[in-house]
Amino acid sequence: MSSTVLPLTIKKQWFNMILEGIKKEEYREIKDYWVSRLMNDDESFKEFSTIRFTNGYGSDKPSFDIQCNGIRIDTGIPEWGGSKETNVFVLELGDILARRNC
Repeated sequence: MSSTVLPLTIKKQWFNMILEGIKKEEYREIKDYWVSRLMNDDESFKEFSTIRFTNGYGSDKPSFDIQCNGIRIDTGIPEWGGSKETNVFVLELGDILARRNC
């Protein structure tokens, strides 16, 4: 697997739920911007070893790195910000690797 890091900014609610081990997936809408960031030209998914989640802005913003266990297209869990009616990119989350300011 690639050692590429996918940087993502998320809202505090989701940030905290992932840190607490409650939320195991992160979602992104299927739009051109996310297609270009998450998929290759041959329509396969890019491989990321790590996702770096940040909350807020500035040099002291809280952030953490977490294993990326894969990407798929599926519906999401409403309690985690997903929808049962709309397909989204599902980022499968693994173990937390590092924390900064949190």
